[in-house]
Amino acid sequence: MSEPVVRLRGVSKRYGDFTALDAVDLDVAHGEILALLGPNGAGKTTLISIVAGLVRASAGEATVLGRDVVRDYRFTRRAVGLVPQEINFDPFFSVEETLRFQAGYFGVRLADDRLEEILVALDLVGKRHANTRSLSGGMKRRLLIGKALVHEPRVLFLDEPTAGVDVRLRQQLWAYVRLLRSRGTTIVLTTHYLEEAEELADRVAVIDRGRILLVEEKDRLLERQGGKTLRITLAAPLAVLPAGLAALGARLAEGGRAVEVDARPGGSFGPALAAAAEAGFPVGDVETRRASLEDVFVSILGGEAGGDRR
Repeated sequence: MSEPVVRLRGVSKRYGDFTALDAVDLDVAHGEILALLGPNGAGKTTLISIVAGLVRASAGEATVLGRDVVRDYRFTRRAVGLVPQEINFDPFFSVEETLRFQAGYFGVRLADDRLEEILVALDLVGKRHANTRSLSGGMKRRLLIGKALVHEPRVLFLDEPTAGVDVRLRQQLWAYVRLLRSRGTTIVLTTHYLEEAEELADRVAVIDRGRILLVEEKDRLLERQGGKTLRITLAAPLAVLPAGLAALGARLAEGGRAVEVDARPGGSFGPALAAAAEAGFPVGDVETRRASLEDVFVSILGGEAGGDRR
Protein backbone atom coordinates (compact mmCIF):
# COMPACT_ATOMS: atom_id res chain seq x y z
CA MET A 1 0.00 0.00 0.00
CA SER A 2 1.50 3.34 -1.10
CA GLU A 3 -1.03 5.53 0.71
CA PRO A 4 -0.39 6.13 4.43
CA VAL A 5 -2.50 4.02 6.76
CA VAL A 6 -2.79 6.90 9.22
CA ARG A 7 -2.71 10.47 7.91
CA LEU A 8 -2.98 13.73 9.85
CA ARG A 9 -3.07 17.14 8.23
CA GLY A 10 -3.17 20.34 10.24
CA VAL A 11 -4.60 18.57 13.29
CA SER A 12 -4.96 20.84 16.31
CA LYS A 13 -6.61 20.42 19.67
CA ARG A 14 -7.30 23.30 22.03
CA TYR A 15 -8.68 23.29 25.55
CA GLY A 16 -9.64 26.91 26.14
CA ASP A 17 -6.42 28.90 25.88
CA PHE A 18 -4.25 25.80 26.01
CA THR A 19 -3.10 24.19 22.75
CA ALA A 20 -2.46 20.46 23.20
CA LEU A 21 -1.78 19.83 19.49
CA ASP A 22 -0.67 22.52 17.08
CA ALA A 23 -1.25 21.91 13.34
CA VAL A 24 0.24 18.42 13.30
CA ASP A 25 1.05 16.73 9.98
CA LEU A 26 1.99 13.05 10.19
CA ASP A 27 1.88 9.96 7.98
CA VAL A 28 2.20 6.38 9.23
CA ALA A 29 3.01 3.79 6.57
CA HIS A 30 1.54 0.34 6.12
CA GLY A 31 3.21 -2.33 8.26
CA GLU A 32 5.65 -0.05 10.05
CA ILE A 33 6.31 0.56 13.74
CA LEU A 34 6.42 4.28 14.44
CA ALA A 35 7.70 5.37 17.86
CA LEU A 36 5.96 8.59 18.91
CA LEU A 37 8.25 10.08 21.52
CA GLY A 38 7.98 13.14 23.70
CA PRO A 39 8.07 14.33 27.32
CA ASN A 40 5.05 14.15 29.59
CA GLY A 41 2.28 16.36 28.27
CA ALA A 42 3.81 16.72 24.81
CA GLY A 43 0.55 15.74 23.07
CA LYS A 44 1.14 12.03 22.36
CA THR A 45 -2.01 10.72 24.01
CA THR A 46 -4.10 13.55 22.57
CA LEU A 47 -2.91 12.67 19.06
CA ILE A 48 -3.68 8.98 19.55
CA SER A 49 -7.08 9.75 21.06
CA ILE A 50 -8.06 11.84 18.04
CA VAL A 51 -7.20 9.05 15.61
CA ALA A 52 -8.95 6.47 17.80
CA GLY A 53 -12.10 8.60 17.96
CA LEU A 54 -11.97 9.36 21.68
CA VAL A 55 -11.29 13.07 21.23
CA ARG A 56 -12.58 15.45 18.54
CA ALA A 57 -9.92 17.65 16.92
CA SER A 58 -10.43 21.42 17.02
CA ALA A 59 -9.08 21.73 13.46
CA GLY A 60 -7.54 19.63 10.71
CA GLU A 61 -8.24 16.19 9.31
CA ALA A 62 -7.28 12.68 10.44
CA THR A 63 -7.83 9.58 8.34
CA VAL A 64 -7.35 5.84 8.84
CA LEU A 65 -7.08 3.71 5.69
CA GLY A 66 -8.24 6.71 3.70
CA ARG A 67 -11.43 7.21 5.75
CA ASP A 68 -12.11 10.26 7.89
CA VAL A 69 -12.17 9.45 11.62
CA VAL A 70 -15.20 11.70 12.18
CA ARG A 71 -17.37 11.08 9.12
CA ASP A 72 -16.53 7.37 8.84
CA TYR A 73 -16.09 6.64 12.53
CA ARG A 74 -17.76 3.22 12.39
CA PHE A 75 -15.15 2.02 9.90
CA THR A 76 -12.11 3.70 11.45
CA ARG A 77 -12.86 2.65 15.03
CA ARG A 78 -13.13 -0.95 13.97
CA ALA A 79 -9.82 -0.66 12.10
CA VAL A 80 -8.03 0.61 15.21
CA GLY A 81 -6.90 -1.17 18.37
CA LEU A 82 -5.91 0.97 21.35
CA VAL A 83 -3.95 0.08 24.47
CA PRO A 84 -4.47 3.11 26.74
CA GLN A 85 -2.18 4.34 29.49
CA GLU A 86 -4.82 3.97 32.17
CA ILE A 87 -5.66 0.50 33.43
CA ASN A 88 -9.39 -0.19 33.13
CA PHE A 89 -11.22 -3.47 33.48
CA ASP A 90 -14.56 -4.97 34.41
CA PRO A 91 -14.16 -6.56 37.86
CA PHE A 92 -17.01 -9.04 37.39
CA PHE A 93 -15.57 -11.23 34.63
CA SER A 94 -12.71 -13.62 34.07
CA VAL A 95 -9.84 -12.97 31.66
CA GLU A 96 -11.39 -15.18 28.97
CA GLU A 97 -14.84 -13.64 29.39
CA THR A 98 -13.36 -10.14 29.16
CA LEU A 99 -11.64 -10.95 25.87
CA ARG A 100 -14.73 -12.60 24.39
CA PHE A 101 -16.97 -9.70 25.41
CA GLN A 102 -14.49 -7.21 23.98
CA ALA A 103 -14.52 -9.03 20.63
CA GLY A 104 -18.32 -8.95 20.72
CA TYR A 105 -18.28 -5.15 20.89
CA PHE A 106 -16.77 -5.24 17.40
CA GLY A 107 -19.20 -7.86 16.15
CA VAL A 108 -16.50 -10.55 16.18
CA ARG A 109 -16.85 -14.07 17.52
CA LEU A 110 -13.46 -14.79 19.09
CA ALA A 111 -12.18 -18.11 17.73
CA ASP A 112 -10.60 -20.50 20.22
CA ASP A 113 -7.25 -20.57 18.40
CA ARG A 114 -7.12 -16.76 18.31
CA LEU A 115 -7.95 -16.61 22.02
CA GLU A 116 -5.21 -19.14 22.77
CA GLU A 117 -2.67 -17.18 20.72
CA ILE A 118 -3.39 -14.00 22.66
CA LEU A 119 -3.27 -15.74 26.05
CA VAL A 120 0.07 -17.39 25.22
CA ALA A 121 1.61 -14.22 23.80
CA LEU A 122 0.64 -12.24 26.90
CA ASP A 123 1.52 -15.01 29.37
CA LEU A 124 -2.06 -15.16 30.68
CA VAL A 125 -2.83 -18.83 30.05
CA GLY A 126 -2.65 -19.62 33.75
CA LYS A 127 -5.07 -16.78 34.51
CA ARG A 128 -7.60 -17.70 31.82
CA HIS A 129 -10.42 -18.33 34.28
CA ALA A 130 -9.23 -15.92 36.99
CA ASN A 131 -11.41 -12.98 37.91
CA THR A 132 -9.84 -9.74 36.70
CA ARG A 133 -9.97 -8.35 40.24
CA SER A 134 -7.34 -10.90 41.26
CA LEU A 135 -4.80 -9.83 38.64
CA SER A 136 -1.65 -7.90 39.44
CA GLY A 137 -1.06 -4.50 37.86
CA GLY A 138 1.23 -5.99 35.22
CA MET A 139 -1.33 -8.67 34.35
CA LYS A 140 -4.07 -6.09 34.01
CA ARG A 141 -1.89 -4.14 31.58
CA ARG A 142 -1.30 -7.30 29.56
CA LEU A 143 -5.05 -7.89 29.49
CA LEU A 144 -5.48 -4.37 28.07
CA ILE A 145 -3.19 -5.37 25.21
CA GLY A 146 -5.26 -8.51 24.65
CA LYS A 147 -8.47 -6.48 24.53
CA ALA A 148 -6.96 -4.24 21.85
CA LEU A 149 -6.05 -7.25 19.71
CA VAL A 150 -9.20 -9.40 19.75
CA HIS A 151 -10.73 -7.89 16.60
CA GLU A 152 -7.39 -8.10 14.72
CA PRO A 153 -7.09 -4.36 14.02
CA ARG A 154 -5.07 -3.15 11.06
CA VAL A 155 -3.74 -0.24 13.14
CA LEU A 156 -2.58 -0.72 16.71
CA PHE A 157 -1.83 2.13 19.12
CA LEU A 158 0.31 1.12 22.08
CA ASP A 159 0.31 3.96 24.63
CA GLU A 160 2.96 3.03 27.23
CA PRO A 161 2.14 -0.69 26.82
CA THR A 162 4.88 -2.14 29.03
CA ALA A 163 4.71 0.25 31.99
CA GLY A 164 4.95 -1.90 35.12
CA VAL A 165 5.76 -5.06 33.14
CA ASP A 166 8.81 -7.10 34.14
CA VAL A 167 11.85 -7.40 31.87
CA ARG A 168 11.20 -11.01 30.80
CA LEU A 169 7.64 -10.34 29.71
CA ARG A 170 8.61 -7.05 28.09
CA GLN A 171 10.94 -8.91 25.75
CA GLN A 172 8.20 -11.46 25.07
CA LEU A 173 5.85 -8.63 24.16
CA TRP A 174 8.49 -7.12 21.88
CA ALA A 175 8.65 -10.39 19.99
CA TYR A 176 4.87 -10.44 19.62
CA VAL A 177 4.80 -6.84 18.39
CA ARG A 178 7.33 -7.80 15.70
CA LEU A 179 5.11 -10.75 14.75
CA LEU A 180 2.12 -8.44 14.37
CA ARG A 181 4.18 -6.11 12.20
CA SER A 182 5.26 -9.05 10.02
CA ARG A 183 1.56 -9.83 9.47
CA GLY A 184 0.97 -6.31 8.17
CA THR A 185 -0.29 -4.56 11.30
CA THR A 186 0.67 -0.90 11.47
CA ILE A 187 1.81 0.04 14.97
CA VAL A 188 2.23 3.39 16.71
CA LEU A 189 4.13 3.10 19.98
CA THR A 190 4.54 5.66 22.74
CA THR A 191 6.92 4.81 25.53
CA HIS A 192 9.23 6.36 28.09
CA TYR A 193 11.44 3.28 27.83
CA LEU A 194 13.57 4.62 24.99
CA GLU A 195 15.40 1.31 24.70
CA GLU A 196 12.00 -0.14 23.76
CA ALA A 197 11.59 2.37 20.96
CA GLU A 198 15.16 1.76 19.82
CA GLU A 199 14.54 -1.99 19.77
CA LEU A 200 11.23 -1.92 17.89
CA ALA A 201 10.79 1.22 15.81
CA ASP A 202 11.31 1.58 12.08
CA ARG A 203 10.80 5.34 12.29
CA VAL A 204 10.77 7.87 15.10
CA ALA A 205 8.57 10.95 15.49
CA VAL A 206 9.44 13.42 18.25
CA ILE A 207 6.68 15.68 19.57
CA ASP A 208 6.97 18.48 22.11
CA ARG A 209 4.47 21.12 23.20
CA GLY A 210 1.98 19.84 20.64
CA ARG A 211 4.30 20.15 17.63
CA ILE A 212 6.10 17.46 15.65
CA LEU A 213 9.82 18.28 15.76
CA LEU A 214 10.99 15.56 13.39
CA VAL A 215 10.01 12.31 11.71
CA GLU A 216 12.89 10.14 10.53
CA GLU A 217 14.01 6.56 10.06
CA LYS A 218 15.49 5.36 13.33
CA ASP A 219 18.82 4.14 11.98
CA ARG A 220 19.37 7.29 9.93
CA LEU A 221 18.50 9.44 12.94
CA LEU A 222 20.97 7.60 15.17
CA GLU A 223 23.70 7.89 12.55
CA ARG A 224 23.05 11.57 11.86
CA GLN A 225 22.51 12.75 15.43
CA GLY A 226 24.68 10.36 17.34
CA GLY A 227 27.23 8.21 15.54
CA LYS A 228 29.89 6.24 17.39
CA THR A 229 32.68 7.22 19.77
CA LEU A 230 35.99 5.48 20.49
CA ARG A 231 37.20 5.79 24.06
CA ILE A 232 40.78 4.89 25.04
CA THR A 233 41.39 4.67 28.77
CA LEU A 234 45.03 5.38 29.59
CA ALA A 235 47.27 3.67 32.14
CA ALA A 236 48.86 7.06 32.87
CA PRO A 237 47.37 10.51 32.25
CA LEU A 238 48.35 12.69 29.30
CA ALA A 239 48.98 16.43 29.54
CA VAL A 240 48.92 17.04 25.79
CA LEU A 241 47.10 15.16 23.06
CA PRO A 242 49.41 13.65 20.40
CA ALA A 243 49.31 15.64 17.15
CA GLY A 244 48.08 12.70 15.09
CA LEU A 245 45.01 12.25 17.28
CA ALA A 246 44.39 15.98 17.63
CA ALA A 247 44.25 16.23 13.84
CA LEU A 248 41.42 13.65 13.87
CA GLY A 249 39.36 15.72 16.32
CA ALA A 250 40.18 13.63 19.41
CA ARG A 251 39.81 15.13 22.87
CA LEU A 252 41.13 14.42 26.34
CA ALA A 253 38.64 13.36 29.03
CA GLU A 254 38.75 12.65 32.77
CA GLY A 255 41.68 14.96 33.37
CA GLY A 256 43.80 13.35 30.68
CA ARG A 257 43.11 9.77 31.72
CA ALA A 258 41.07 9.02 28.59
CA VAL A 259 41.00 9.96 24.94
CA GLU A 260 37.75 10.15 23.00
CA VAL A 261 37.29 10.46 19.25
CA ASP A 262 34.19 10.30 17.07
CA ALA A 263 34.00 7.84 14.18
CA ARG A 264 34.97 8.96 10.70
CA PRO A 265 32.27 8.94 7.97
CA GLY A 266 31.23 5.34 7.47
CA GLY A 267 31.85 4.47 11.12
CA SER A 268 35.59 3.71 10.87
CA PHE A 269 38.03 4.14 13.76
CA GLY A 270 40.99 2.88 11.73
CA PRO A 271 42.87 6.21 11.48
CA ALA A 272 42.36 6.93 15.20
CA LEU A 273 43.64 3.49 16.25
CA ALA A 274 46.64 3.87 13.94
CA ALA A 275 47.42 7.30 15.40
CA ALA A 276 47.12 5.93 18.94
CA ALA A 277 49.48 3.06 18.13
CA GLU A 278 51.97 5.47 16.56
CA ALA A 279 51.88 7.73 19.64
CA GLY A 280 52.83 4.76 21.81
CA PHE A 281 51.12 5.99 24.98
CA PRO A 282 50.11 3.43 27.65
CA VAL A 283 46.64 2.03 26.92
CA GLY A 284 44.56 0.54 29.71
CA ASP A 285 41.33 -0.20 27.85
CA VAL A 286 39.60 0.47 24.52
CA GLU A 287 35.85 0.60 23.96
CA THR A 288 33.40 1.95 21.41
CA ARG A 289 30.05 3.48 22.18
CA ARG A 290 27.15 4.14 19.85
CA ALA A 291 24.81 6.97 20.76
CA SER A 292 21.51 5.61 22.04
CA LEU A 293 18.08 6.86 21.13
CA GLU A 294 17.93 8.34 24.64
CA ASP A 295 21.03 10.45 23.88
CA VAL A 296 19.47 11.65 20.63
CA PHE A 297 16.12 12.34 22.29
CA VAL A 298 17.69 14.48 25.03
CA SER A 299 19.77 16.31 22.42
CA ILE A 300 16.71 17.12 20.30
CA LEU A 301 14.76 18.45 23.26
CA GLY A 302 17.75 20.41 24.55
CA GLY A 303 17.75 18.53 27.85
CA GLU A 304 14.39 19.97 28.90
CA ALA A 305 12.35 17.89 31.31
CA GLY A 306 9.06 18.79 29.72
CA GLY A 307 7.24 21.21 32.02
CA ASP A 308 3.61 21.16 33.03
CA ARG A 309 1.58 20.23 29.97
CA ARG A 310 -1.77 18.59 29.33
